[in-house]
Parts: sequence; structure tokens; C-alpha cells
Amino acid sequence: MLCKKVISSAVLFAMLPIGQLMATTAESGSSTSDPQSVISAPVAHVASNDCSAGFLSRLAAAYREDAQPADPNAPAAKRRGMDSPFSSPPFPSAEWQLGGVDFPIGVPDENSQYPLEKALSCTAVGSWMQKNRIEMYGWINPSMNLSSSSFTNYPLSYATRPNRVEFDQALFRIQRVPDTVQTDHIDWGFHFDDLYGYDYHYTTMKGVTSDQLLNNPAPSQPLNGKIYGNDPMIAYVDLYIPWVAQGMVITAGRYLSLPDIEAQFSPNNYLLTHSILYTVDAYTNMGVITTTKLSDQWTLQLGVHGGDDSAIWDSTSRLSAQACVRWVSKSNNDMLYPCVESYNRSNQTYNNLQEFVLTWGHRFSPNVHMLTEAYHIYVRNQSLATDPSQSHAPVGEPGYPLGEAPNFPLGNNPAYGIVNYLNIELNPTNMVSIRNEFYNDVQGQRTGFATRYSSHTIGMTHWVSPDLEIRPELRYERAYDFPAYDGGRKNYQATALLDAILHY
Repeated sequence: MLCKKVISSAVLFAMLPIGQLMATTAESGSSTSDPQSVISAPVAHVASNDCSAGFLSRLAAAYREDAQPADPNAPAAKRRGMDSPFSSPPFPSAEWQLGGVDFPIGVPDENSQYPLEKALSCTAVGSWMQKNRIEMYGWINPSMNLSSSSFTNYPLSYATRPNRVEFDQALFRIQRVPDTVQTDHIDWGFHFDDLYGYDYHYTTMKGVTSDQLLNNPAPSQPLNGKIYGNDPMIAYVDLYIPWVAQGMVITAGRYLSLPDIEAQFSPNNYLLTHSILYTVDAYTNMGVITTTKLSDQWTLQLGVHGGDDSAIWDSTSRLSAQACVRWVSKSNNDMLYPCVESYNRSNQTYNNLQEFVLTWGHRFSPNVHMLTEAYHIYVRNQSLATDPSQSHAPVGEPGYPLGEAPNFPLGNNPAYGIVNYLNIELNPTNMVSIRNEFYNDVQGQRTGFATRYSSHTIGMTHWVSPDLEIRPELRYERAYDFPAYDGGRKNYQATALLDAILHY
């Protein structure tokens, strides 16, 4: 069944350029004596909003319509604040980083209307959704990789299984984005994401469908758990109050951890793979967070949550504080985002991190910008952890054979990391990103190996159309104090990867 999904995705990707060619041929008025025009002519007359055609015909029409050049004279959406610093596409976002909200306060809803919504637009359901500003869309994301490792690519993520085609993500999203541009009335929103695929291994929150990961040992696999799983990974509601400072959004539910350059969702990343720094920090929180726009330059975030990657009803949850500040220069060329992602004074449970992060962004020009993130994270008293999923000893530590390292010492078990992204727009449909990082897992608590790492990655994003992006990537990484790669067998790893993201 899973192989069929991968094959189906690959066939669909291959068919999209053919569909674009068919649409172009039909519009150019080719003779019907051309077999190609015989095929394309009836299809070309179908529009995505024509309910006299079937749903699949309207969906195909939406993809063809999206493949046509955008109107360069289309008016820009009204916004309250500085202009967007970047272009998206080709970059994954047009805004400086700000976690916990779909868009910074004062920025309009920048989501595209994807093919599913276009195909539904002429129906009663689609009309109701448009009237109530409810969006429904998603993506499919398969990948393939070639690796110098044979058993595991970890701590590379998410493509952990080496030398194979993988079904990473199938994501379904339904949301309503509050209108934070206006300042005359309270507005509301919600956001729900359901993710299926291999990537659930990393996103799962304990107490939320986590049995499929934690209660399914898989000794022959790089990671425990079922190979493919489901995670309802985002579920929150928003309340926008325009009269607090220059606007406040209160978010309650399960939301993405705030500070990282990278994100769990494939389209939100500059590169296919993730940094080691990102692989082993917090993924999602469950709690309440306020985001307040103090001015165009300053935004304040304060919140409480139940600890990193633990549901508030789970026994491993610990009440934690969260606080971030984002500053953007008046020139829009610099951004600072210091963040206490989570802080409490409890011992380690499932993933009870204490995490302190600083991100700096600098724009050299509208086509070139840089993002740098550094953090210090630790857990308290790892060897006292009582949750059965927790290891009390690293897999590897210098001076000990693999798997024979002593227990973690009591006290803080720290790790430090820094990562830099250099992002270059080549043209409106192509970008290149270069990532370099250094990571020091002092006692092996985060990666399983007490060693220093470096990783070096270059990748490209090519937008075939507004609905399809392809990302090739090359990566080299090294462990300096212990052979942490391929399950403790090698001190380096080289990988070549390719993925595709089909938006629907």
C-alpha cells in the first residue's frame, strides 16, 4: 500500500509538466489534426470554477491555471507595517521569522489559493468556506537519498533511512487566519494540521497518538515505532484583539515551537534536510501564547505550556514558561529574535528541555539574506528520568565501546549549537541555500553520542509551478570525538538527496 502511494506520487509529478504542455498547446490553437491537440482540446475548455465538469476535471484545470504566468499588475494586499523583506517564492517565506502565529500581526493572509480550494469554489461547500475565510489545502512530499551510510543516516533528519525512496509527508490543513491588518474589531481564527508519513517519528507529542511510535519497538529499523504513522500535529485557536498595543493574538492549543529557522513542514524550509541543531530540539508545545505587536520594530511573546513535546494531560508534562522578543530594524535589513523556548526547574521526563535561543537575520539585498541561530539547551538530571522511553546512558562516549557508556551524570546535561543559512534568489522560481553548522552534544543526551559535529549542506529549490517545487541537495557531516554515524560505525557521512512537494 505504501509503495503504491510513493509510485502514485511519482507518476503525478511526472504528469504535471505534460498537463502544462497540453494546456499551452490548446491555448495556442493547434490544429485538431495533431493528436496532441485532440487530447487537450476538450480539457482546455474546462475551468476550475465550472461545476458542470467533474471534480477531478476541475482539479486538473486548477493546476493548469496555476501554471500560467501570474498577473504582474495585480494589486498587493493591504498590510499594516513594513514591506515584506523577501520574495516568496522562491524563498519559503516573505517575512522575518516569528513563531506561534501564521503571520506577523499587521501582515495579511499570504496563503495562495491552491487547486483543491479552486476546484471546490463553485460548490456550496466552497462558497461557504470563501464567505467565512476558511482555507483547506495541503501537500504531498516524497523524497529519495543516496548515502555513504547503510543502516541509518541519523542525526540527519528527516531522511533517516539511507539509500531509499521515502514517503515523508502527506499533510492536510484547514484554517482560518484572523485579519490582523484591520484595527476596528476583534477577530478569531483556528489552525488544524494532520500529518501522515515517515516524518511523524520526529513530530510526535507524547500523549497524542504517540503509542504508534513509543510502543512499537523496531530493532531492525533506524528509529523505533511503526514505519509510517499519523500525527494531528497542530490544533489551536486564535483570538485577535486590536486594542492591546498595536494588536495582540492569543493562541491556545498545540502549536509549533517558536524560535527555529527551520520548521516541521517541508514547504517552510530552505533545504530538504534539517540541521542537527534542529533535529534534537523541541518540536511542538501545548499551552497558551500571546503575541503582541508593540511597534513595527518590536513584537513581544509570552506564554506557558506543558513542556516540550508532551501533552498537558500526560504524566511527563511540566508547566513551563516561554518568552520571546523580535526586533526588526527600520531599514528592514536586520532582525534579532532572542527566545526562551521553555524553562522550568523540573527533572528530565520525556523531553523536558530548558532551551535558550538567539536568531539573527541580515538582508544584504532583496535577493540575498542570511539567518544565524545559536542555542544552549539542557535537561536536568537525565539519569533520574522515570519515563520508560528514556535512556539513562548515551549510545556512544569517547573511551568506552559502543553501547557501554556509563549513565548520564546528575546535574545539567547540556548541548550547544550554531547554524548559519545563506540564501540566494537566482530568479523568481529558483533559490540556493548554503547551510553550515557546529554542534556539541557534550554528554550525548541529545543525539545519543557524546561528540562534536559539523555539517555542511548546499541545496536548491526549483519551482516548476506555484504548486510544485523540487529540491536537490548535497550534504557532508562529521563527528569529531566518536564515530556517531551509521549507528556508531563511521565518523562521517555524505548524502545526496532529492524531494518534491506537490501542493493541492
